[in-house]
Amino acid sequence: MRKTLTTFCLSLGLVLAGSAQAAVDLSTLDAGMAGPRTQVLVLGSMHLSQMPDGFDPATLDPLLDRLAAFKPDIITIESIAGEGCDLMARHPAVYDPEGIAPYCSVPDAARVATGLDVPAAIAEVKRTLADWPAEPRDDQRRHLAALFLAAGDNASALTQWLQLPETARLAGDGLDDTLVAQLERAMEQNGEDYRIAARLAARLGLQRVYPTDDHTGDSYDVPGNDVEAYATAIRQAWDASAALHEPLIRRKQELIERGDMLGLYRYINSPEHLADHINGDFGAAMRHASPQHYGRMYVGGWETRNLRMVANIRATFVTRPGARVLSIVGATHKPWFDSLLGQMQGVEIVDPASVLGPPEG
Repeated sequence: MRKTLTTFCLSLGLVLAGSAQAAVDLSTLDAGMAGPRTQVLVLGSMHLSQMPDGFDPATLDPLLDRLAAFKPDIITIESIAGEGCDLMARHPAVYDPEGIAPYCSVPDAARVATGLDVPAAIAEVKRTLADWPAEPRDDQRRHLAALFLAAGDNASALTQWLQLPETARLAGDGLDDTLVAQLERAMEQNGEDYRIAARLAARLGLQRVYPTDDHTGDSYDVPGNDVEAYATAIRQAWDASAALHEPLIRRKQELIERGDMLGLYRYINSPEHLADHINGDFGAAMRHASPQHYGRMYVGGWETRNLRMVANIRATFVTRPGARVLSIVGATHKPWFDSLLGQMQGVEIVDPASVLGPPEG
C-alpha cells in the first residue's frame, strides 16, 4: 500500500512539475536561419464597396504607388477561395446557405462557358500556372481569366484581364460575352480586391492574387437559437463604447471627404487608431455581461476566423521563403494578423508607416 501511495505521489509530482514548466520559447528558433526573412505587410483596408457616391478611384493612386514600391511577390485578399465556397455549399447543415451567400457567388456563367465546375477549374488553374510562360500570349491570358472565373477567383481573373491590351479584351478562349461583361463590370466596381489588389498585381506583372478569407470558424449555432438576444447583446456592447468610436469615425470621414486616401490608409493602420477601434468593438464585447456570455462567443468566432485566415496566408509562402507578402484585409483584422503572423518562423512584420509614411499628427 505504502509503495503504491509513494508511486502515486511521485507520479502526481511529475505531472504538477510538468504543468508548472514554462512554455517553450519559439521566438528565437529562427535566430540562425538560412536565407532572408519573409517580409509581410498587413495593410488594414477600408471596405471600398462602402465608399460614398462620387468616390473617385484615382484618389487611390498615391496609395498604389507606395504599395508598388514595396514590390510584393504575393498579394492576399479578404475573399473566400473557390474551394472554400464549394466546401461550405456541400455542407448546408453546417454552413447556413443564407449566411454564406454574401461571401460566395456561384460561378454558373463561367461553368457554362468553360464546361468546368469549381474543383475541375481549380485543377486546371494549377496545371496552367505550373507551365506558365514568361511572356504569355493574349489568348493564354484570356483562357486563364476564364479558368479563374470558373474557379470562383474573380480578382485573379481581373488580374489577367488588366494585363491584356484593351484591343485584346474580347470574347474567346473560354470567355463568352457574358464573362467579358462580368470582367468589364469588375473594372468599375469599388472593392479593395479589385481597386487595389488586382490592379497592383497586374501593374507588378503577377499572375494572380490569393483569396484567404474564411467563414467556417465564425459559422456557429447560438445556444437556444436565440439570435435576436445575441444580436441585442452585441449592439449593447457597441453602444457602451460609442465614445471610443465617434472620434475615429469623424476622422475617417474627414479624410474621405477631402479625397486623401493615402492619408486615410496611414491613419487606419496606425497603432493608436487600431487600439481604440478594437477596444471599442471586441474589448467592449468581452466586458459585456450576459448569462450566456454572448460577447465572448462573438470574440471567439472572430478569433477562430482570424486563425484560419492567417493559416491560409501562411500557406501562400510555404514554398517561397524570403518572399515579400502584402496582405490586404479589413483594418479590424490587422492586430490579429500582425500578432499571429509575427509568431511564424522566419517572418518579419513590416510597419505600414515605413511603406505609406506616417499619419498626420
